[in-house]
Amino acid sequence: MVTYTGVEPEPAPGERPDEWVMLAYRIPREPSTPRIAVWRKLRKYGVFQLADGVVVLPASARTREQFDWVAEEVVEAGGQAEVWTAAPTTKAQQDRMRAKLSADRGTEYDELTDAADAARSAPDRAAREKKLAQLRRRLREIDKRTFFPTPQRDDAEAALRELAADRPGADAQVQR
Repeated sequence: MVTYTGVEPEPAPGERPDEWVMLAYRIPREPSTPRIAVWRKLRKYGVFQLADGVVVLPASARTREQFDWVAEEVVEAGGQAEVWTAAPTTKAQQDRMRAKLSADRGTEYDELTDAADAARSAPDRAAREKKLAQLRRRLREIDKRTFFPTPQRDDAEAALRELAADRPGADAQVQR
């Protein structure tokens, strides 16, 4: 269970908390399939978009690797891509990016909470169990792109516990 305490976790060895990995890319408009695939993948990663063709994520081995893979896809599609490590020049820039990423994830957790609450009223037990499994997968997906704690995550987890508790013989734990 992730509980928001207002204290940020210590960075991993070799990582600075103000360091970001940046992907600058340009991909041909046609055919549109590779361009759309790249944008969907970047959205899945939960990027912060600085400008057209420039996105950032907090620096980690995982985010660097993700951007390296996307850069390869862009180049294979006939485009150009560079992966850089960068740091904002002001605390205000850092705070703005962190706040936007947190707000985006908070919105996703709120949507998950609403979906779990709605599923509790479904009359069909099988439909509730199917929805619970879907929502658990969704929680794991959101968690993968949550770089900064959000209080909405705890609400989402509680809503899933309540949905699970409505099942006969279910324990109140959210399975991960």
